[in-house]
Order: sequence, then C-alpha cells, then structure tokens
Amino acid sequence: MLNIASIIKKELGKVIVGQEKMIEALLIGLLCKGHILLEGVPGVAKTTTVNALSQTLGLKFSRVQFTPDLLPSDIIGTQIYDPQSNEFKIKKGPVFTNLLLADEINRAPAKVQSALLEVMQEKQVTIAEQTYKLALPFLVLATQNPIENEGAYALPEAQLDRFMMKVLVGYNTKQQELEIARRVANNKFEAINKVVDTSMLELAISEMMNIHIDKEVEEYIVDIVMATREPKKYGIDDLAGLIEFGASPRASIDLYKASRAVAYLRGESFVSPIDVAYIANEVLRHRIIISYEAEAKDITPDIIVDKIVSTLPIP
Repeated sequence: MLNIASIIKKELGKVIVGQEKMIEALLIGLLCKGHILLEGVPGVAKTTTVNALSQTLGLKFSRVQFTPDLLPSDIIGTQIYDPQSNEFKIKKGPVFTNLLLADEINRAPAKVQSALLEVMQEKQVTIAEQTYKLALPFLVLATQNPIENEGAYALPEAQLDRFMMKVLVGYNTKQQELEIARRVANNKFEAINKVVDTSMLELAISEMMNIHIDKEVEEYIVDIVMATREPKKYGIDDLAGLIEFGASPRASIDLYKASRAVAYLRGESFVSPIDVAYIANEVLRHRIIISYEAEAKDITPDIIVDKIVSTLPIP
C-alpha cells in the first residue's frame, strides 16, 4: 500500500505546525476528489496549508480573495473583444487550475457564490455559451471566518451541500504556537518540494477503492444520514423538533467515500464503524439545518451528529 499521506505530511511539516485534522481533511479531499470548506479564525494557517499542499503535489494553484464587489466573471472568466483581430476571445478565470483556494468565500454575495456551483459539481465552466472542461484533479478549498459578521453572506444550502466536508480549524496548542513563533522570528521555514506526482496520487486512489466495506457498515452509514431526517424512526425522540432539514443524499455518498479514505490513511484493509463515526461530523455538520428551537438551546449540528452516532447500534 502506497502511503502518500506520510510523505505529504512530512513535507508539509516544514512550514505547518500542528493542524493534523485540517491536513488529514485535505488529504481525504484529494483521495475522494471532494471539495473542502475550512472554517477558522484568522491566522491558523488555512491559506498557507493549501498553498503548501499544492507545492507538494506539483499542482497548479490559484487563489481568489472573495470580496463584496467581486463579479462572477472574476472567477470563471469572460469574453473580451480583441480590436486587432476584430473578434471576441475568451479570457479564462482563476478556476482553470487544479487547486482553487476561495479565501473568505462568505464575503461575496450569492450571485458570485452560485458561479461556483457548476464548477464544483460538473468540473466545467460555461463562458459565452461555450463549455470548457477543467483539468483534473480539480478541488475547491474554501475558507471562511466564523467571527466576521459585517459584510459576510451565509453560503446557500445548495453550495454548502457541494462541499464534501466542513472542517473547523482551531488554535494550536501552547507548544505548537511557541514553535511557530520561533520559526517565524528566526526565519527557519524550509522550502516545500514536490514529493508526490499525479501518477502516485492516482495509484493511491485505486488502492483506496479496493478497501472493503461490509454490507452492515454500508447500512450503518446510510442509517446515520437517515437519522438526521427521521430521528423518531430511529428512536431518537429528543432530536425531533431540533432539525429543520436533515442531510441530503449527497451526504450518504460523501460519508461512504470519506470513511473509506479514513481507513486507507490508517493503513487498514477494511472500513470499520469507528472510521465512519470519526469523520461523520465533518461530512454532516454543514448539511443539517437546525430549527429555531435548537438555536435557542445552543444545540449545534455537531451535538446532533454525536447524539445519532452514540445512539445507533454499532454493526
């Protein structure tokens, strides 16, 4: 089994201290070809990690700073007139890349955010009635700031559902922050090198696809998602009234794929219920819409997922 995870993590360690959960989520996104939403306060290395990851893989990297005055054409591209040739030409936008970092994605209005819907789902862009396929792999890695309310727009549910996972990025530990301060103050960050190529990534993906998922574990995955829609059916009566809308069918697909990726990264040959429970919050937290009653009681989607996982019988 090709363990590209340890190779990439070692290289990222040159510039990133800690943040194992975020790095693991990005690796899962690469293996499953799924988009990742990173939510965290400023200064926790979200942008640095994504940039460094692209360098370890030798992939093309683009960054878009989302602002309230951003236009859809600033992202996907537009048609411009060339007076020399007397014809219109296509100017491609930053989405024509491998890793697209959408920085502070919630600071752009819905019209701009919706421009990413076709890109994220279909891996293609339509400009002036012409459709262009994007180069693969293509991942959208978006960041948003949870404490910035002024000038921020909530992401539409349709777009949130297209993110495979939402990862909450927290602060480093005291020792990790001390190490960061030392490195920055003494300028001791090393250069990132390309350590994994596309062929190695494709080989890792094919190895991951061979990891076995038992029928009972498959049903367990779907039961977790179904329980977010019909908690009473699964004997979780105290969640009734707390969930406005449960997770979509896309959640079942992503939880299935993410669980297999977790098993692969752990060097396992099969998916266990522990792998499913480990990644359930990241896959489901942004897909559950809680009710006003839940908000009044300070009940978060994470609390709901934890309740479901702890209540459902383990296969």
